[in-house]
Amino acid sequence: MSEIVLSDVCKHYGEVVAVQSTSLRIGEGELVTFLGPSGCGKTTTLRMIGGFVDVTAGRILVGGTDVTRLPPAKRNMGFVFQNYALFPHMTVAENVAFGLEMRKIGKAEIADRVKTALSRVRLAHLADRLPKQLSGGQQQRVALARALVIEPTVLLLDEPLSNLDAKLRQEMKTEIRLLQKSLALTTIFVTHDQDEALSVSDRLVVMSAGKVEQIGTPRDVFERPASAFVADFMGFTNLVPVKVEGHGRGQLRNGMAIAIDKESPIRGEGLLALRAEHMSLSSKPVSSDVNTTEATIEALTYRGSFVDYLVRLDDETRLQVRGEAQSPFAPGQRTFVAWQPDAGTLVAAGQA
Repeated sequence: MSEIVLSDVCKHYGEVVAVQSTSLRIGEGELVTFLGPSGCGKTTTLRMIGGFVDVTAGRILVGGTDVTRLPPAKRNMGFVFQNYALFPHMTVAENVAFGLEMRKIGKAEIADRVKTALSRVRLAHLADRLPKQLSGGQQQRVALARALVIEPTVLLLDEPLSNLDAKLRQEMKTEIRLLQKSLALTTIFVTHDQDEALSVSDRLVVMSAGKVEQIGTPRDVFERPASAFVADFMGFTNLVPVKVEGHGRGQLRNGMAIAIDKESPIRGEGLLALRAEHMSLSSKPVSSDVNTTEATIEALTYRGSFVDYLVRLDDETRLQVRGEAQSPFAPGQRTFVAWQPDAGTLVAAGQA
């Protein structure tokens, strides 16, 4: 069994709280991503689970066994570091074999397990090369093979794709996901990249300033952020002050009445989170069942297949709206901004 349970786990460095009290359950065979900006506590939490950082308070259980005070070598977890941490003087095969040698495994078994691990990451043909003779993507695969060869109960991945270019990141995140699923291996993946997190995860744990802001499936977090911070971090480029009146109605700061999501529990002052791509511009008002307000084009940025517009409402609220590359709008022009009532998500007013 490899279910992970964090019970009121926290980490303090003197008076600095790196990770606030956190409780979390990660199911066997699940891939959970810790997502957030630098300094949010995601890597510290991962390292506490792996035993590389001592826990200030709380307990960590793996498969029902308390591992809180066990050293890393006693936890049987595979760890892939951000910089891969390969031994430069060892061949690929020797790097992969290192953990098995430390466990006093027999030579014949080591050879078989190294061969299997390298085959899984498609590097069997490079077993005799040194790390300096490999590309970044190949080095990343070696680090992954080294973590898998010990047959861990849990796989921990700390920003494993951050040193790769965009094309390699796309390829490797797909490979990691397929490999994790084929092995049914409980995995924790740390990243600050929203696209990576959405692509590989069963669930996301979004963190900010040492605390968990939201836990949910990628779709839940992407479509229904639980706070202004999560909305902003997940790409809701517009956080518009709104007074929620209930019964599917609200009012913008300029007094304009709008239709809003009827399911929201927010009442009174709140923020309407809107994605730029869920809004549109037009030269005249659209149908009455769509929220529409006048605005002035302030600036535009050409993005190839689309254009990002910065528009200003009459109450000085600024919005980002994504339009087609062939859109005729220009800076200084008056226009209408429109969005469907269910396009926005309401969150409590607060620090984004």
